[in-house]
Amino acid sequence: MTDPKDALLDAAMMHVPFDGCSETTLRAAARDADIPIEQARALFPRGPVDMALAFHTRGDERMLERLKDEDLSALKFRDRVARAVRLRIEVIDDKETVRRGTTLFALPQHSADGAKAIWGTADRIWTALGDTSEDIDWYTKRATLSGVYASTVLFWLGDDSMDAQDTWAFLDRRIEDVMSIEKAKAAVNNNPVLRALMAGPNWAMSKVRKPSGVARDDVPGRWGA
Repeated sequence: MTDPKDALLDAAMMHVPFDGCSETTLRAAARDADIPIEQARALFPRGPVDMALAFHTRGDERMLERLKDEDLSALKFRDRVARAVRLRIEVIDDKETVRRGTTLFALPQHSADGAKAIWGTADRIWTALGDTSEDIDWYTKRATLSGVYASTVLFWLGDDSMDAQDTWAFLDRRIEDVMSIEKAKAAVNNNPVLRALMAGPNWAMSKVRKPSGVARDDVPGRWGA
């Protein structure tokens, strides 16, 4: 038996290109899926916004399923991250659905929802790849990957190259930028003078801990004792 939420999302995809992530699409999806509008509203209390977030979450879940079937053992870690981001984009059913969702989350009243969704994607990727960081690195890894993922998706939306080859080249460049930052951080730590100058900030950052007892995609953290 098809899950009502999945049925609504599948039905909505036929209408999003014409009506966007809107109340009209929600009503049309409920009609096509033969689901009472009251039940549809219960599944998506905020209407189009919750529907767009459900699309995004479903994409994350499909990406994780694909990752389970991937043998990444021979890849460098940077390539594992790049592969995960690529898979996340490849599982998208329809580019226009993402375009419309991006437009919705660009609105000021929904930008926080969009940022949290992207953060959640970054967190799922790092967790799936075995990240065990507990301190400030937990945040910096997810913040950096959020930027990589968001910029790559925006590039992909305008990419008309064969098999999205330009997008994957763009992704590789963004990953390389991230690695350059990590190399710079290592260089600072290996330099006695710069390490001394950063002693105060590094001490403060060492007190930051990843979220505990809250949802995995909850951005705020806590300070250690």
